[in-house]
Amino acid sequence: MVLVNENFLKLEESYLFAEIARRVETFRASHPKEKLIRLGIGDVTEPLPQAVIQAMHKAVDEMGRRESFHGYAPDQGYDFLRETIVKNDYETRGIHVDMDEIFVSDGAKCDTGNIGDILAQGNRVALTDPVYPVYVDTNRMAGRSIAYLPSTAENGFRPPLPDEPADVIYLCYPNNPTGTTLPREELKRWVDYALENRSLILYDAAYEAYIRQADVPHSIYEIEGARRVAIEFRSFSKTAGFTGQRCAFTVVPHELEGYTAAGKQIALHGLWSRRTSTKFNGVSYVTQRGAQAVYSPEGQAQVKATVDYYMENARILREGLQACGWEVYGGTDAPYIWLRTPRGVSSWEFFGQLLSKLHIVGTPGVGFGPSGEGYLRLTAFGRREDTLEATERLRKF
Repeated sequence: MVLVNENFLKLEESYLFAEIARRVETFRASHPKEKLIRLGIGDVTEPLPQAVIQAMHKAVDEMGRRESFHGYAPDQGYDFLRETIVKNDYETRGIHVDMDEIFVSDGAKCDTGNIGDILAQGNRVALTDPVYPVYVDTNRMAGRSIAYLPSTAENGFRPPLPDEPADVIYLCYPNNPTGTTLPREELKRWVDYALENRSLILYDAAYEAYIRQADVPHSIYEIEGARRVAIEFRSFSKTAGFTGQRCAFTVVPHELEGYTAAGKQIALHGLWSRRTSTKFNGVSYVTQRGAQAVYSPEGQAQVKATVDYYMENARILREGLQACGWEVYGGTDAPYIWLRTPRGVSSWEFFGQLLSKLHIVGTPGVGFGPSGEGYLRLTAFGRREDTLEATERLRKF
């Protein structure tokens, strides 16, 4: 008799974005001629930078010759990409990261979900609320207990430290879904907490390229002591348009340690390396050459132009909504707008109203956790003309 993992039965019937897709397709079936503006899922719309395209074309040509063909990629990624990441993402900010502490992967979503493989089921997990659903669902799948830390307008979107010691803490900044950030002193508070309580911080920095404020850290390793308590996740998806190419990386410092039930200290780097070599076959050579090109002078200029394009979309949405009285957060250091629903209207009700009356697709805030009720997330990843039209439709609502 085959037994199932009954923790899956505790999940919602479908993943948040799958449910949104289902409702949108139901609407489209009955309104085939209506123009939908999709500001729900945070997928990019601008093409890959030309520097990336050129590098990938060259890499494809290399794959067609025996002397330059590449088969399986190294488990942790090619040295050429990891060396480039160290020099550009960390050394330029005065941060020490060794090349072999970087693990190139096929997505930050995958890594933030899979990192639980090396952590015990009994760990107590603390999540800022609202929160990216992957953090919640993957820990529920593993049967771990979860504590929510409200991050709301009432506390300035600065979540409180846990009332009881937490073993694992998820932080995402700039934040998805609220679009808000943590200044340096606030992030230091979390690192100090983790040091004191021997906790592990899982720090999702997928949107760091969108930071505009000087006092907002781009990496948790800018904070003293963070290498002893934090794993950092980065992504090329939203910065360089790699949502369809799949490339990201995770940093696991050598000095970062966990514990056995008997209290023995164990290096997490070795565990993640073992997990990676067992379950992952590496990111393709062509994709990694494309990712390397992101850091070229031409690539950096092109990526900046794309990021600026999306942030201008965010400005248009934010200022347009504020001008007609909507309560709006985010959109200054992140490509997300966190919109308060009208009084007495739930997140899913507001989602339905926008879909049926304005033909705009957003993401109901409650899908990100209890504190997301009463909000809706809009993304700035759309095309400019759609952003302008959506803003005008909302102004008239």
